[in-house]
Amino acid sequence: MKWLQAIRQKLPQHKYAINAKQLGDDAVLAWSNLGYWEDATLSYPEACAQLADQLAQAVALNANDCLLDLGCGQGASLLHWQQHYQVRHIEAVELQSSCVQQIQQHLPQLAAIYQQSFLNLKQIPFKQCFDVVLCIDAAYHCDLNSFLYAVSAVLNEKGRLGMHYLMLSEQWLNLSAVQKQKYKWLLKAADVHLDDLMTVSALEQTFRQHDFTDITIRDLSPAVLQGFANYIQQLPQHNTDLDAFKIRMTAKLCHKLYVDGLVKYVQITAHKP
Repeated sequence: MKWLQAIRQKLPQHKYAINAKQLGDDAVLAWSNLGYWEDATLSYPEACAQLADQLAQAVALNANDCLLDLGCGQGASLLHWQQHYQVRHIEAVELQSSCVQQIQQHLPQLAAIYQQSFLNLKQIPFKQCFDVVLCIDAAYHCDLNSFLYAVSAVLNEKGRLGMHYLMLSEQWLNLSAVQKQKYKWLLKAADVHLDDLMTVSALEQTFRQHDFTDITIRDLSPAVLQGFANYIQQLPQHNTDLDAFKIRMTAKLCHKLYVDGLVKYVQITAHKP
């Protein structure tokens, strides 16, 4: 059975686990998003921080906010909110137990972190609601209605939500059933369910149905999808393990999505009245 144990040790611990070192982030609390690549000379951590900043600035994050970070990964965003926005009260939710343990060890000043799905926020004993809820590069793995239902319950009145999602372009409607099925298989490999994705008008309507206002949808596809694909293409291809394969496949998917222009990577912000 030793060979089986050896194989398991090489497998990613969780389907969302990313080997940040292979991407260029050696920090204990590393980043794990696609990044926002305005400048080709950016490092991976810089690009990841820029993606976080785009979201934080869009919701006007400030030091007085009570913040909930959903799907915080390995914890770099939590440190970023503390150091660059001076946010004093931060709580987080993360599904991966190894990430939660790492954050608990290296960010003891964090108000709280919970190992849970961010679709199950009602099961978490929060002591208060939040002024801001942020979800960086993760919400598109789940049904939007379920996500908004969970978030609405923990947002204060006039609370702000910032998130990333995938959106169908208007050209999508002209595809044949066969073409759509090919995309369905392609996205499923990245744990994205095509049936969860919508056009811009349907996205806006869904947010309004959950009583959100001031809905802003911004297409980040060039800076995120094309940027990440270009970055990975420039990296040395020395590694041949499963982590490296996962990264390369993600980059190829990002490239295809950007070139085809049928599925957009968007930033969405909204307010709770």
